[in-house]
Amino acid sequence: MKRTVVGRARVAVAAGAAIGLAVLGAVPASADVSVPVTPTELFNNLQACSTDANAPVVTDARLGVDVEGIPATTDPTALWVTEQFQLYPVSDPTQLITGAAPNAYHGNEAGVRLGNGTLVDGGTYAWQARSVDATGAASDWTAPCYLTVDNTSPAQAPTISSPNYPQGKANQGGAPIQLQFGANGVSDVAGYEFSWSGSFGVLGGATIGDHGVPQYQDPFTTSKYVVRADALGGSGTVSLIPPAGLGSYLQLSVVSLDRALNQSPVAYFQIVVKPDGPAVNQQGHSPQFGKPAAYKLTADPGVQAASPVVSFIVQHWGDQGPTTETVPASGNGTAVVTETLNGAYGDMLLVSTTSANGWTSRPTWWTSGYRNTTPTVASDVYLENGSGGGVGVPGTFNFTPKIKSAGVARIPTRSTGARR
Repeated sequence: MKRTVVGRARVAVAAGAAIGLAVLGAVPASADVSVPVTPTELFNNLQACSTDANAPVVTDARLGVDVEGIPATTDPTALWVTEQFQLYPVSDPTQLITGAAPNAYHGNEAGVRLGNGTLVDGGTYAWQARSVDATGAASDWTAPCYLTVDNTSPAQAPTISSPNYPQGKANQGGAPIQLQFGANGVSDVAGYEFSWSGSFGVLGGATIGDHGVPQYQDPFTTSKYVVRADALGGSGTVSLIPPAGLGSYLQLSVVSLDRALNQSPVAYFQIVVKPDGPAVNQQGHSPQFGKPAAYKLTADPGVQAASPVVSFIVQHWGDQGPTTETVPASGNGTAVVTETLNGAYGDMLLVSTTSANGWTSRPTWWTSGYRNTTPTVASDVYLENGSGGGVGVPGTFNFTPKIKSAGVARIPTRSTGARR
């Protein structure tokens, strides 16, 4: 069973200071069956530990570092084992920060949080773990895992440019938007996150697999809204199709990310796209109410040239609406669609195109205008907006439909006394 973790709260916080160095001192090995096993599957802040001192994991440690591993013992009957941890600056290994996960489940990840609020920004630290069984016997310490603390966000917002959709002019739509992001002089930028909505997601989570082992989700390879820089402090290039429905005025929000995934201030890039909806032309004379009408749909020439239009999305607003259908386009970017006009107050068609490359055009509105479908009422005795008849005076009323349709039945007229 797997679950996804996006924060670093998965590891329970232990009272590290209370454990003390005395507890972590040498413990005589047991002569019994139980032999503690050095922990495996070591992770810090959900990322696999690095045993290379020249390539430490770079992480945000403002809330400390969650360290974990799988403790074990050779005792086949053991269910619980203690896992002990120690963390220290590489520059001074005597400055130990210690912690323990008591009663850890044998063969599963266990851990603690170390150095909450005390780790130095920019400092490099090493940490180790070992297993301790119920008899007090301890395994060897693991090889050191190395990490560097980075609690500082990039100070400058990124730069943004586009060779085919420059700011300050109206651009023909239909082609993907080419964008280049720059670090703006910040040397530790590792990549960029971008958003059409202006919000940014939680990055750097993990899927938790069997035995609680994290499977880190690197946002630079798992998110479609993040691009890795071509070098540390370098640039990133993307080709984007904006989501449907954003209109002619687009705004992309972009932040830089350092190796610890700290975010820079936001930069904005405005894009103006010329109206690129299809032409909608009614074929023949205006049809009667309730009768079908044919419409020719023609893709915008610039959109068709950038990438062939494959379909039209037709939304019909009438008395029954709205209804939506997808109409395949011919090779030249045209189609004919038939719609039954049933809107007593007029019908509206909202038509957009979808291109082979995924581009969705702005919609084009077509409207039939208001139709007065109310019947006329006439009387030779009781005149409209006039005087006539009276109490006990019979009158004849004629009802006549304004529209010609097989669905309208003539209501018989009758004479009746009326009071005016």
